[in-house]
Amino acid sequence: MEKSLKRMATMHKMQVTGLELFYRKGYYNTSVDEILKELSLSKGAFYYHFKSKEDFFISILQQLVVRKIYSMLIEPIEGHDNPLDLISSCLDESLQTAEHNENDHGFVLSNFITEFNGKNPEIMKYLNDTLKIWEVNLVSALQRGKFNGFVDRHVDCEGAASYIISSYIGIRTMMVEGSATALRYRYMQQVKFFFRAMANKQTA
Repeated sequence: MEKSLKRMATMHKMQVTGLELFYRKGYYNTSVDEILKELSLSKGAFYYHFKSKEDFFISILQQLVVRKIYSMLIEPIEGHDNPLDLISSCLDESLQTAEHNENDHGFVLSNFITEFNGKNPEIMKYLNDTLKIWEVNLVSALQRGKFNGFVDRHVDCEGAASYIISSYIGIRTMMVEGSATALRYRYMQQVKFFFRAMANKQTA
């Protein structure tokens, strides 16, 4: 039991360090040797836990990236009657986290999608599936809001979900080089305006 916990702790530390390096430098610009140097590990120790660099990266996607997106942007809006305020709060809290992160280089999921597009179908499937889960969750939440009378019945839920995701990815990218606080504030003002336009006027 103790040995198993120690192995899990080691793997988690490796994954956190690996994500930081891949996020900052990109997957193809980060070598296994750099990861080992950062962690003070031998190659034998690395390959004891992971079959390859690709296997290591996929474990990072599964254990860190998907879980973070789920906990910040998906789980908080599940099962609620009125999704609009909750979606707005999730976006704002996530942007505040990025705003105060000195090592923020954009939205990790979109960064990796851009890097792997056309290069690695297996990893692209993991990335696209994660994006799809977020999209489906948003669509379901908006449809539930419609059913419960909080979202106007004429709203295109699929179109709204696509807009929310693409605009969020865009503002995260802009915040890397721009004035993050001002950009976040202006973006959230527009998001709230957009959500007010989607709200059922009889209940808003």
